[in-house]
Amino acid sequence: MRKVYHRIIQIAGNVITVEAEDVGYNELAEVTSSRGTSLAQVIRLQDEKVFLQVFAGSRGISTGDQVRFLGHQMRVSSSEDLLGRVFNGRGVPRDSRPEIDENLIEIGGPSVNPAKRIIPRNMIRTGIPMIDVFNTLVESQKLPIFSVAGEPYNQLLARIALQAEVDVIILGGMGLKYDDYLYFKNTLDEEGALSRSIMFVHTASDPVVECMLVPDMSLAVAESYALEGKRVLVLLTDMTNFADAMKEIAITMEQIPSNRGYPGDLYSQLASRYEKAVDFDDAGSITVLAATTMPGDDVTHPIPDNTGYITEGQFYLRNGRIEPFGSLSRLKQQVNGDTRSDHRTIMDTMIRLYADYKETLEKQSMGFSMSSWDTKLLKYGALFEKRMMDLSVNIPLEEALDLGWKTLAECFDKAETGIKTDLLKEYWPQS
Repeated sequence: MRKVYHRIIQIAGNVITVEAEDVGYNELAEVTSSRGTSLAQVIRLQDEKVFLQVFAGSRGISTGDQVRFLGHQMRVSSSEDLLGRVFNGRGVPRDSRPEIDENLIEIGGPSVNPAKRIIPRNMIRTGIPMIDVFNTLVESQKLPIFSVAGEPYNQLLARIALQAEVDVIILGGMGLKYDDYLYFKNTLDEEGALSRSIMFVHTASDPVVECMLVPDMSLAVAESYALEGKRVLVLLTDMTNFADAMKEIAITMEQIPSNRGYPGDLYSQLASRYEKAVDFDDAGSITVLAATTMPGDDVTHPIPDNTGYITEGQFYLRNGRIEPFGSLSRLKQQVNGDTRSDHRTIMDTMIRLYADYKETLEKQSMGFSMSSWDTKLLKYGALFEKRMMDLSVNIPLEEALDLGWKTLAECFDKAETGIKTDLLKEYWPQS
């Protein structure tokens, strides 16, 4: 029988403090006041003082109200019935359908033992050439999409959700505008992908503490499905809102701030989520792709800076495109040698020539005369941006590779590409 406490010794913002015994970190409690009952979560323990973040806010709570600890952390169902459903950050349905309270598991557990992991070896096809050809997404990878506010990162994630060749999509939305939430929901529903998707959505108007629960909810469910042999892709947006929620609670708790006011354990908090990505040796896999907006397009900001030390590369989204320079999937070499014999050659050659095109643009802007080679590069660069970089392009990997050869043939002679003769004989388009 759990004890009930009738004395709240402090109320600061949405954090209340009680004196209690045998309480664990992250444990849940029910706070009963004149406004009803609300859940709260333990966010700090100091001697016998227990600090709880109240989900619904502390408005209406008085020092004489009742606090009852539940003896467990936040839990979420791992049932197959979750597919096609939409929940908030507490796991409560947003779709006006019944709650699911079977097969409950606790969230926020440790990452998988390295002994149970295998070396990543399988490609996840997305139909987006800038990913499939140039920065291949690999099962069990953890990658951020670095962007700025206003870029179509949510639209990119929605396209990946529709087209990625995986078994289950789990979307975790943090601080989403309601329009963005409806965009995800309607897009997945209209295109028939909602049936293999699960959404945990925290909107900007929801309690801050729910924002911090969304990644743990999403990853706990992902792990349960992966253990059943499913290939799971977890899409998180936006991790900057997650870090800002941590910062807000840390300020309320009067913690000593670190860089730019963020808590000192920012790195550990981010890493504990990203490190959930795994490819099991005898089961399925979890792949994590997370949008991270960079305030002021500053990659040295604490959030992208810490993220870069944790993840295996990054995608840079600028001007509505995935930039070829700076974007990097460090695990692509694990898989693109097994896709098609020309994959690595096309990837390297096209990026090298696109870099030459960028230099030619600089020469042109400074008024230098253009050589015949520069003219070829200008034609090539325009075609590359239209056929490969445009995010509206949706073609399989093999078609994208063929399109790469076609683009090279339209702009250059065989000898100008620097490609090996045996590959030219096999793949160069016949005029």
